[in-house]
Formats: sequence, structure tokens, C-alpha cells
Amino acid sequence: MAAVLTSRGWGNDVCATPNQWLYHDGGGNWACLRFQDKGRAVLLGHDHEYSDTYFGEAAEYFDKEETDLLTNAPDWWSLDLELPPFGAWIGFIYGWDGNQWQRAAYDPHDGFEQVNLLEACSISSTQVLSQFAMDAPGLKGKPPNPEALSTLVAADADVTDVILEAVVPGWDIAAGVAAARKFLDAGVA
Repeated sequence: MAAVLTSRGWGNDVCATPNQWLYHDGGGNWACLRFQDKGRAVLLGHDHEYSDTYFGEAAEYFDKEETDLLTNAPDWWSLDLELPPFGAWIGFIYGWDGNQWQRAAYDPHDGFEQVNLLEACSISSTQVLSQFAMDAPGLKGKPPNPEALSTLVAADADVTDVILEAVVPGWDIAAGVAAARKFLDAGVA
């Protein structure tokens, strides 16, 4: 997704920095994967329409009861929660301990599923990726070849010019490849 969006000119919506991966859907919903060390990570985010949780300052701002997204969570989950990368609120926090994902026990809907992170980043489907790619000048509004999409997804961050050009002909291929490779440079891909 980073390769496709960056080649299109939207390089800040899905990108990697040395210690985090960022995803923004362009409509105010976002997720951020922050790496604590080689075996631990924290996934945080917010869906402005479907997160019914009110964490931290959001509870005070909206005059709602706070949802403790860190109940019984290990201390390391809260080490890097300041400054959400997009928006002002955090609606969900999940932790990866090297073996499994976990979240605190709370009842309100946190909006994780509606952020569509898994689908947008082609983990469960290439439909969203295909929709963004079909605007490429060389495709003339038609979806890219499914085999080309599968090859791009299989390449992960090790995207090449040839692989990306087959999916988004006519866009800035060099920028897209560089964006994908930042996930390798982060040392966590």
C-alpha cells in the first residue's frame, strides 16, 4: 500500500519511520504500529466514526466516562502513547508480546475493525489496493492484473521497479519503491 500510494503522490498516508509504521485512510481513521524492541510492539489507532471508547483526554473533552485501554496491560504498552500521529484521540491499543496480540478487557466498540487496516494493507484482501491502483494512467480506470497485485503483495517491502510498474504504470515508480523499502530500513519488516 505504501508503494502504491506514494507512487501516486500520497506518501504520508501509509509509511514507515525508524520505529513505527503509519496508516491513515484519508478520512480521519488511522492506525500506528510502534515497535518497542525486536519482540514487542504496540498498535494504536482511532476510527472517528466507530470508536466508542474514550481514552485519556478524549473522556474529558467529550465529557464521557474514560475507557481504560490499558487495564491489566504490561507497563511497556504505555511507553510511547504520546502524540498520536493523526488526529487527537486514541480509540484502541493492542500489544504484541512476541507470541500473541492482546488488548485490555473493555466493552465499548473500539473501532479497530472499521479502520480496515488488514484489508487496506492487503493482509486479507487486495480489493482496496486494486481500487487505489486503477487510477494509474496506464490502466485507464481498469483494475490491475490480479497476478501483478499478488506479486506486489508477496514482495512485501522488497518491491522492485518492475513489480510496481506492473501494478501502477505511469506513476512515480522510484518514489513508490523507495517508500516500500523504508519498511526494510526500519529493521522490522
